[in-house]
Amino acid sequence: MNKKILTAALLGGLAFAQAASAQEFDDRWYLTGSAGFNFQDNDRLTNDAPFVTLGLGKFISPNWSLDGELNYQNPNFDANQDQNWSQYGVSFDLRRHFIKEGRGWNPYIVGGLGYQKSEEEYPALDTNGPRERKDGNLAAKLGVGLQTTFDKRVAVRAEVAYRADFDDQSIAARDESWFGDVLASVGVVIPLGPAPVAAAPAPAPVAPSCADLDDDGDGVNNCDDKCPNSQPGQTIGPDGCPVPGHTDSKGTDAYNQKLSERRATAVYNYLTKNGVDAGRLAGPIGYGESRPIAPNTNPDGSDNPEGRAKNRRTELNVQN
Repeated sequence: MNKKILTAALLGGLAFAQAASAQEFDDRWYLTGSAGFNFQDNDRLTNDAPFVTLGLGKFISPNWSLDGELNYQNPNFDANQDQNWSQYGVSFDLRRHFIKEGRGWNPYIVGGLGYQKSEEEYPALDTNGPRERKDGNLAAKLGVGLQTTFDKRVAVRAEVAYRADFDDQSIAARDESWFGDVLASVGVVIPLGPAPVAAAPAPAPVAPSCADLDDDGDGVNNCDDKCPNSQPGQTIGPDGCPVPGHTDSKGTDAYNQKLSERRATAVYNYLTKNGVDAGRLAGPIGYGESRPIAPNTNPDGSDNPEGRAKNRRTELNVQN
């Protein structure tokens, strides 16, 4: 496995994280780079050595991040400094961040799986020079660290981890099936693109205006309703008030009320059909027999036709 394949694996392994939501946390992609020191397993028979990493990652939730990372190191053998031993690989690391509001440094734990490839020279039995072994194998990592927030544009990360390298083909250490290395590093985390803008707070609920309300259900909104307590069955004008009209006392109250409303409506319709703007009219309103202007009967209780005739009337009241 060459370095181009490792790079492709790094990008492919992170592709699924693209679906994470961007609404509740900073989910920008970021670049990582670090330098550190690898305290090698003594059984490798190599010196401790520096190493470098380069990676790509993002937060997939407010407290979890996923990184893909390439690493490289090139230590020497203890016994023979002329023989080469180098190692490079890729790992996918999941971090659980313990973030507290207002705290500059936040701890985390990290666990990862990866692939490490070792290149090891060893003496040949002839005079043709050293031979070389190239083998790849699974590796696993577990560690702890501290990381700053993105408030300063670039975050800083410090980490200590233990990596189990399941290399069972080592020439220098034939009896070993795996090695345990300790990795200590300091690096940077560089977010890509502008910082996300916080979602605007939901607007406060707006109380309905009087123009949206009709408490008495007469079809006239509260702003325009000058008679807010009109009753069902009344003929209502554009100002929300009942429209007047009158009858005499012959017949039942209910009949006279309906008759009055019909008479008032007939006059109202005549006026509006002949050029009078309905907005200038308050009506029609039927009062039935409730407002006589003359007695319907004589003092002795007999019928008073002249009085009843005066009560059968329609009134037009000019207000302005």
